[in-house]
Amino acid sequence: MLLAIDCGNTNTVFSIWDGTEFIATWRTATDWKRTADQYYVWLSTLMTINEVDAQIDKVIVSSTVPRVVFNLRVLSDRYFNCRPLVVGKSECALPVEPRVDAGTAVGADRLVNTAGAYDKFGGNLIVVDFGTATTFDVVDTDGAYVGGVIAPGVNLSLEALHNAAAALPHVDISKPQSVVGTNTVACMQSGVFWGYVGLVREICAQIKAERDVPMQVISTGGLAPLFGQTEALFDAFEDNLTMHGLTVIHRYNKELK
Repeated sequence: MLLAIDCGNTNTVFSIWDGTEFIATWRTATDWKRTADQYYVWLSTLMTINEVDAQIDKVIVSSTVPRVVFNLRVLSDRYFNCRPLVVGKSECALPVEPRVDAGTAVGADRLVNTAGAYDKFGGNLIVVDFGTATTFDVVDTDGAYVGGVIAPGVNLSLEALHNAAAALPHVDISKPQSVVGTNTVACMQSGVFWGYVGLVREICAQIKAERDVPMQVISTGGLAPLFGQTEALFDAFEDNLTMHGLTVIHRYNKELK
C-alpha cells in the first residue's frame, strides 16, 4: 500500500491509499526535529488503535518544509524498506512540467494540487488553497502549473493583528451575522471574513480577465468550507485535493517504469 505524506508549514498529514481509496488519515504538528523513529512509533500506534492492517511498501512525500524531508526519507527506508518519491526532486516526474520563469522553484504543495485538480476537473482552473498561506494556482488547459498568487493565510492575518495591536484579542474566524460588528470580536471577524471574501473574489476575477478563458475555481484547505458559505465564490470544494494529487503523481511515476 501507498503512504502519502503531505508536510505543510503547520501540519503534516499521513494517509494510507489502498489503490482505490484512502483507508486512514492522521494529522500531526509539523516539527523538523521529529526523528524517523518518532514518526514510526506515532504512526504504528495509531494504526494499531484504529485496527488498520496495512502493509506499506510505497511512500510519496510533498513538503514545504525542506528540513523534515531527511527524516521522512529515513522513515521510508528504515521501516517500509523503500525509497520514497519526493515531489519537486529530480527523481519524481510530474505529469506535466510547470511553465514558470527559469530558475523558479515551485512549492511542492502547489505542484501536487495542480496534478490532483487537473485529474478531477480538467484544465483551465484556479485552485484556492486555504493553508498557512492562501495560494491561488493557475492550471492550464493541458494540466500545467503556469503561475499563481500567494497571500497571507487567514489565521496568520488574525495572529498578526492580535500581536501588533495590544488591545485586540485573539479570535477564531467565523462568518459574522452582520458586516457591521457591534463589539471588538465581531468587528475583527467581519474584517477578516469579508476581507478574504473580497480578496478571493477579486484575485480570481483578475486572473480570469487576464487569461480571457472560462475557468473553474476549486477550493481546498481547512477554511475552504467556511468561505464556501458565500454564494458563487467557488465552483467546487475538494477536501482531499492534495492527497489525491500525491496518488496521481505516484501513479504517473509507476507507469513510467
